[in-house]
Amino acid sequence: MTPQLADQTELASNFTVADYKTARSTQDRATIAEALHRRFTERYIDPVTPAPGKEMHGFTIMAISCLMIESLESFVQGWENSSSKSEAAFCYFFDSRPQFSIFRGHFARFYKNVRCGILHQAETTGGWKITRKKNAPLFDAAPASLTINATLFLENLVAVLDGFRDNLKIVEWNSTEWKNVRKKMKALCDNCQP
Repeated sequence: MTPQLADQTELASNFTVADYKTARSTQDRATIAEALHRRFTERYIDPVTPAPGKEMHGFTIMAISCLMIESLESFVQGWENSSSKSEAAFCYFFDSRPQFSIFRGHFARFYKNVRCGILHQAETTGGWKITRKKNAPLFDAAPASLTINATLFLENLVAVLDGFRDNLKIVEWNSTEWKNVRKKMKALCDNCQP
């Protein structure tokens, strides 16, 4: 693949590597923020948002949510990749997002029993459970329960994503937030090269 072909790679619908380079050169924060939001929505949120009359399995919602947390935190932290940083991603995520404050103090067990359990064993471990019951809390931390409401988890994840986009639109181009996003975007664009 030539660099010209790599520039045609879509990072989100209607947003290519070339589009990113143009937006970066003009410091078009709104365009990049919206494209990132679209990327996350298309890749992570839409696939687990049920269509009318169709329910999504809580396990699938949590599997996709774990992928999204790690990816989103890579943009927030400015990591080129999350290799050897996965557990830290969950620590940072749960410690800094008020929507997930109930998980503070539980991130290591969440990481091991939910994220790693799903990724490596295709199941939660350590007695952790997933539900979609409408009246269930986001997280029941009682040792006999350890139950996550996948529906509420996804709703809160959408709120975090919306906040990420909205913040990028208002912070300065040379802020830490944008420096980190640009560092991750550079790695993302580099990965489109042969």
